[in-house]
Amino acid sequence: MKHLRFLIALALLAPYFSSFAQEEETSENQDMTIKGQFEEMERKSTNYRSGNGVPYEVIRLASLNEVKSNIFDTINTANEAIKDLSATIAANKAEIEDLNAKLQDTTNKLNTVTEEKDSISFFGALISKGTYNFILWSIIFALLLFLLFFIYRFKNSNFLTQQAKSALADLEQEYEQHRRRALEREQKISRQLQDELNKQKK
Repeated sequence: MKHLRFLIALALLAPYFSSFAQEEETSENQDMTIKGQFEEMERKSTNYRSGNGVPYEVIRLASLNEVKSNIFDTINTANEAIKDLSATIAANKAEIEDLNAKLQDTTNKLNTVTEEKDSISFFGALISKGTYNFILWSIIFALLLFLLFFIYRFKNSNFLTQQAKSALADLEQEYEQHRRRALEREQKISRQLQDELNKQKK
């Protein structure tokens, strides 16, 4: 008798256990996205037509409130995520701007160092090595030209001096010869004059 009661109770409770297992399986396989919750609510709703033939969907208020609560929770979570992402983006932007400023400063310093390395101070001004070399070689070339011109002038002057000395020596020699000839003529004339005087005395 007890076994019979147990079997009857088991037969009566079997549909309940079956529906409970189906609900658990459904809840495990249920899509918990907003779209899935709306589809689930639509699936569980009932419909009817009014007297004028307009179709209506009847949805449980508890299901509607649950979906509404889930929607607001999702929106709040999304807003928090947006705030966090906005703060992260702002922090990243500030860090990027700081890094860009540091990069620009480093680039400027590198350019200054490179310019100083490739430049030479010339009369207090920084000029490039190429310009410095050009100025230096121009000065050297100008000095070399001046030296060559000076050597040419010196040689030319020396040559003219030697010519003048040679001409002067020739002139002196000629003058000496002329003076000697003039002296000889003068002596000759004096002797002749003396001879004439002697002749007249006799």
